[in-house]
Amino acid sequence: MTFAEVTGVILAGGRGSRMGGEDKGLMMLNGLPLYQHVLQRLQPQVSTICISANRNITRYQQSGFPVISDTVTDFAGPLAGMLAALRTIHSQWAMFVSCDTPFIPPTLVAGLWENRGTADAVWVRSAGRDHPTLALVNRRIADRLEIFLNRGDRKLMLFMRQITSNPVIFDDDNASFININTPDDLLSWHEV
Repeated sequence: MTFAEVTGVILAGGRGSRMGGEDKGLMMLNGLPLYQHVLQRLQPQVSTICISANRNITRYQQSGFPVISDTVTDFAGPLAGMLAALRTIHSQWAMFVSCDTPFIPPTLVAGLWENRGTADAVWVRSAGRDHPTLALVNRRIADRLEIFLNRGDRKLMLFMRQITSNPVIFDDDNASFININTPDDLLSWHEV
């Protein structure tokens, strides 16, 4: 099911510290860059896609999708990518997915959408763990997010607690929400 009111945003703007400074979204998994795995799974669920990236812009643009860079400097984390996207998209809602979660389920957007209620944001909770970079967020929170970042705050869960938001519980029987953070993670999920 595609949600016309939702823009998918792949978060690929980090430093890749745990990947030895490599651009995590461009790391290869089974012949494709990580972000392409996310793209293939997210695209059928949303009306349009954009990519949040701060380096290797040309490589991400080769996907054919718009690339948005942070307006907050110094790799301020996922919240900076979220803010830039919320200021750019035309839809009311953004579905954020980090580039290191290549196995997201085809029901991700539907599960969050159906459980959003009156919240400004909902995120995935699976196996007792929060995944706040897998979040459906209304763009009306952009001003509050900008104030939060301008104060120097960077913690995503801290921001989520300051707005009307809640987790949505997903069953994780098939490792849908695995993060590939390190070269060892990449090797362990090769050919899965």
